[in-house]
Amino acid sequence: MYRHNASLFTTFFLVAANLLLPIAILIFATGFFPYKPFLPGLASHEELSVYGSLPDAPFDKLVFMVVDALRSDFVYLEGSGFEYTRSLINNGVAIPFTAHATSPTITMPRIKAMTTGTTPSFLDAILSFDEADTSSTLASQDTWLAQMRAKKTGKLVMYGDDTWLKLFPGTFDRADGTTSFFVSDFTEVDNNVTRHIADELRSDDWNTMVLHYLGLDHIGHKTGPRGPNMIPKQREMDTIVREIYEAMDSHEHLQSTLLVLCGDHGMNDAGNHGASSPGETSAALVFMSPKLKRISRGIKAPAKFVEDFQYYSTVEQSDLAPTLAALLGFPIPKNSLGSFIPDFLPLWSDPLDNLQILIRNARQILAIVTATLGGSFPDSVVSGQDCLQTSSPSAELVCEWREISKATEEASKHSAHYQDLVLDISKWLSKAQQLMSGMASNYDVDRLIYGGIIAAAAVSTAGVATVMSTKLTIRKFVPFFLITVLYSVMMFASSYVEEEQHFWYWSTTAWVFYLIIKRARKSAREFYTVTLLALGMMRLMRGWNQTGQKFAGEPDIVTTFLLPNPTLLWVLVWSTYFMVGRELLNKLTGIPTVISGSVVAGVVTSAVAFKLTFTQHDAPEVVVGIAKLFADFFDGPSLVTQARAVFMGIGLAAVYPVYLILFQPTETSKMQALHALHHLYTLFALNQSRATNIPLFLLFHGIYIFLNRLRLDPVEVTISALLLQFTSFFAMGGSNAFTGIDLSSAYNGISGFNVVAVGALTFVSNWAGPVWWMSASNLMLLSSEEGSFKRVANDGHHQGNEGSRDKFIRHTSLLTLYMAASLGSVMAACTALRTHLFIWTVFSPKYLYSIAWSLGQHLVINIGLGGLLFWLGQR
Repeated sequence: MYRHNASLFTTFFLVAANLLLPIAILIFATGFFPYKPFLPGLASHEELSVYGSLPDAPFDKLVFMVVDALRSDFVYLEGSGFEYTRSLINNGVAIPFTAHATSPTITMPRIKAMTTGTTPSFLDAILSFDEADTSSTLASQDTWLAQMRAKKTGKLVMYGDDTWLKLFPGTFDRADGTTSFFVSDFTEVDNNVTRHIADELRSDDWNTMVLHYLGLDHIGHKTGPRGPNMIPKQREMDTIVREIYEAMDSHEHLQSTLLVLCGDHGMNDAGNHGASSPGETSAALVFMSPKLKRISRGIKAPAKFVEDFQYYSTVEQSDLAPTLAALLGFPIPKNSLGSFIPDFLPLWSDPLDNLQILIRNARQILAIVTATLGGSFPDSVVSGQDCLQTSSPSAELVCEWREISKATEEASKHSAHYQDLVLDISKWLSKAQQLMSGMASNYDVDRLIYGGIIAAAAVSTAGVATVMSTKLTIRKFVPFFLITVLYSVMMFASSYVEEEQHFWYWSTTAWVFYLIIKRARKSAREFYTVTLLALGMMRLMRGWNQTGQKFAGEPDIVTTFLLPNPTLLWVLVWSTYFMVGRELLNKLTGIPTVISGSVVAGVVTSAVAFKLTFTQHDAPEVVVGIAKLFADFFDGPSLVTQARAVFMGIGLAAVYPVYLILFQPTETSKMQALHALHHLYTLFALNQSRATNIPLFLLFHGIYIFLNRLRLDPVEVTISALLLQFTSFFAMGGSNAFTGIDLSSAYNGISGFNVVAVGALTFVSNWAGPVWWMSASNLMLLSSEEGSFKRVANDGHHQGNEGSRDKFIRHTSLLTLYMAASLGSVMAACTALRTHLFIWTVFSPKYLYSIAWSLGQHLVINIGLGGLLFWLGQR
């Protein structure tokens, strides 16, 4: 009776801890990622008659050409494919810059920055993965697109990434969008844009044409910045620049057209983006027009190589908004924090025009500053007396502007000191931009604290559940305690967060070595053999994919051995499929071998056929020799059809194991069936993994066999599961940055976007290893319980299912305690370091990954799916 009551209390505390986790996440997130208010309506030109009439706009049409992930060196260095663009720079008709893209370096927030001049919310990075999302629309905000539309001098047209259509619904009069997540497509996604250009250049009914090319970004994700397809794609983009510029130079209706070539962000050495490395934040930006010849400063291209990718002058992406406003003659968008690029001031010969352009920019930002301080005009929030001793940086800005404003009024009357004033205003704009961009996130500290308190409550309740569920000795609990405490402390250091994989690699290696030492037998030969095999497999896992931030793109097993030797890769891939097929066939007992063999052969063959065909479309350079022969043979049905065939085959093959569990629940048949389901999931995981990661499952299986032979006790199984879930995640290329998200298999078997299906496939693609180890650890737990079904308790009664249930509760209690402690430490780090330089580039992505681990891997996989599998095994 006492034991039954204790079990009920343990279950209560365990359920409470797991319910507190999503509550803590939600409350903390609403304080950490608050909704940012914006000034509504469209801006209009303020009356500034003291400086003369409104400066004339040099241009009346805009071609805004975005090449996704166009890093600065892709345009400016010798050997890149943009030869014609560099010739325009040398001829003085193109002005180059490096545009700094603040983190997160993902398309949606970067488009927001370029069109509004604002610093987008970090939540935009999350919303950019949901193609059905419309909540992040800019339809009601002031942008240069809205201003160009308000001019009513022509239509707006857009071709390319459909993110523009989601952000600006109803804005474009003609549009043809392409999805940005079919990352295996290098050509059609761009051809769909280019096919419209010739007709639009002949047309005279538009004033704005937006082109957004995705192919270069897709190539980066697949093969990196130095892949074989990169230079040809750059040349293709350069050809588009030539076509547009030559039309501008020859067609009369395009004489006053401005062509802007830019990247929304760059990429790192691995070809990914989302974080804040120099390569990711350094995008090319080139303004082109014959009219720019007269302000040419003799800039030459190609540029000399620099490691930080900062070529020519560096500007902020938000500077595009006020710069385009002056060049095209519309008011600066209300919420812009951009600063006019002074290189273009010589386009206006009148010094008063130069002064007026900068003053309008300054007054527009000043309106944001004063609104931040709670007023409508500078005088309403800061008095002259306050300027003697300012109370805040915002108030200091207002006071500085008051002095500059007086000087400009005097200069406008006496026509003097214009150059000094232009310099002073430019400095003030830069200071205001830096300050206001840093204030872009207004945390709700109360919610941060409440979220942290609830997380601490989850730790406490999980701790109570752990203590009540097991009689842990100090020796058994020390490894778990060290892992949890060291990891929690590590979350307060940005460098450790960026390179978290090393913590798991070394912790797992040390744990495996500890298990070997603990169970060392007398035979020295056997001991050394087992040690070398186990640690050798761990070393291969660690070196398989180079991940993290500091060493992304460095040599690893994949880039050094597998990609240069495709034959070796396919031998390992086919060996993995063979292993899975053999194990699956061995577990499908009880039916004729002819039937089971046919089923297994059919499912495995369809899976191999899909992987070959998929890889031939995804990375054709690695499909050579006999692999290409088979890929061509299987390349008939579409990839969607082939993927669906694999999924259907796995589902049909799972019917028999489920039948055994439900209707013939003997101990032997249940374990055989659960092993069969485990191998069927392995087949599904292979389907969702890159070809280069498939051999890792051979290593996973080898380590599982090794651990199973050690006959671990339940606590050791739990610690092993925890360590190997995280180790496998990083071994397969995962990281704490958006650059680590693999979308290549997100649409397997799906012909269109479905948020649930794409979300599930994306999760499995990125957490294939952790989910595998959940299943494997369940098998180890059940194996350790096989004896308990037959063991007799002290009172002479069989322990039976109650003993098994207690073991799973102890298992989940420890996992919940770790998850609550790790989540709480990340929350504490984000709260304490919310003003840290790397809060948005390191700690915020880590918090989002913690959400995925807590809700996805822990609650859904470990607790939900793991609990279901364990229940099926012990019912």
